[in-house]
Amino acid sequence: MEPVEFRRRLHAHPELSFKEHDTAAFIEQQLDELGIEHRRIASTGVVARIKGRKTPEGDRRAAVLRADIDALPVTEQTGEEFASVNEGCMHACGHDCHIAMMLGTLQILRHMTDDIHGEIRIVFQPSEENGQGAKLMIGTGVLDGVDGAYAAHIWSEVDAGTVSCEPGPRMANTDWFRIDVRGTSCHGAMPQRGHDAVMVAAEIVNALQTIVSREISPYEPAVITVGELHGGTARNVIAGTAYLAGTVRTYGDSTHEEMPELMRRIVEHTAAALGAEAELTDYTIANYKVENDAASSERCRQAVIKCLGPTGQGHYRGTLSGEDFSEYLRRVPGVLAFVGTRNPQIGATYAQHSCFYKIDESVLAKGSMVAAQYAIDFLAEPTQEELDGPTIAAVAETNPDLAAKLRSAKATAAEARDAMHDARTARHAAIKGIHDARAAARREEKHDE
Repeated sequence: MEPVEFRRRLHAHPELSFKEHDTAAFIEQQLDELGIEHRRIASTGVVARIKGRKTPEGDRRAAVLRADIDALPVTEQTGEEFASVNEGCMHACGHDCHIAMMLGTLQILRHMTDDIHGEIRIVFQPSEENGQGAKLMIGTGVLDGVDGAYAAHIWSEVDAGTVSCEPGPRMANTDWFRIDVRGTSCHGAMPQRGHDAVMVAAEIVNALQTIVSREISPYEPAVITVGELHGGTARNVIAGTAYLAGTVRTYGDSTHEEMPELMRRIVEHTAAALGAEAELTDYTIANYKVENDAASSERCRQAVIKCLGPTGQGHYRGTLSGEDFSEYLRRVPGVLAFVGTRNPQIGATYAQHSCFYKIDESVLAKGSMVAAQYAIDFLAEPTQEELDGPTIAAVAETNPDLAAKLRSAKATAAEARDAMHDARTARHAAIKGIHDARAAARREEKHDE
């Protein structure tokens, strides 16, 4: 089978997060036919492995290539012959393409073991859409001994035939929230006797937008989306309770940290002004931002040029969508590449998560090639031990001062990288601790009342 065939088979049989049993079985079947070592983990996850033919165990680096495999609760309306047969479920984000491209990558790599100087670990990850799959897979050890990571995402805002892999933030911090409103119910004919929770909720929806327009610098991207508003029990009853649920998306670290407190202030004060109470009852960090490492981005750019030529380089400013591949990049350097699929001539213009979502299938083989090239190039680079060994030793023979500077620079870079990782981990833990402490204090206050 070719990537297009893989994709169409998977597209017709989508499965939701943590229910990807048939999808995982299909992946395993293809890996068996390719003769590639693999194992099932975390119920619906699959990890495959290819080693260089001449690579002793533990002698060189390892790279992870990741593909997410879950679908969305969307009813497909594309009219494609291979449209979803699972009612209310659709591959509307391109994960079917990610699987297909990665299987195509494996078809390439299995014939190139002499060129693989290390281990390539391919992770078929469940449950990206609910932000839980990456942490689960990492918890099973898929990153143990790994030095770098790569993932690709089919993207409808990037032209078909191009790949965007610029450095820096590429996808946003994505947080989830819930707000509960408590008013006073009464007869609809006597509104003066109550406090309308639905009206309060509507005012909170509007007030939340002032955070982006008035509390945050225009140079800081941020989006607050209220996707759910529920309230009331009958058409002729002023609602006594309501709740809102939605998402917050940011790039900047400081904005990300400040957002819960900004929201809490507006929520509580807006409700109080209308004689009701409201509380930010849940604020969950779903995904941290995806930030491409500079060296990994350049390596990916070179892989794109090798496979697709200079015209294959795409340019995209990034998106405020979220992706749990960020969990991999918080632990090892790497890159997420946007594989463009926009092609107006075939109707491939709809955004991710649309019930009309289509792609230009010609890009699948290109995505497979770029991933394979990236992995080979990454593993071909000298390891730290090699750089500190024969290479620097050779430099030292003629220029000892330069060799010493090289060793010092590498040590400093390594220390800085480790320190940044530790600092980020500590900051994230501190933020969570603050949020938990505030929530506990509020619960205690209510209990005392």
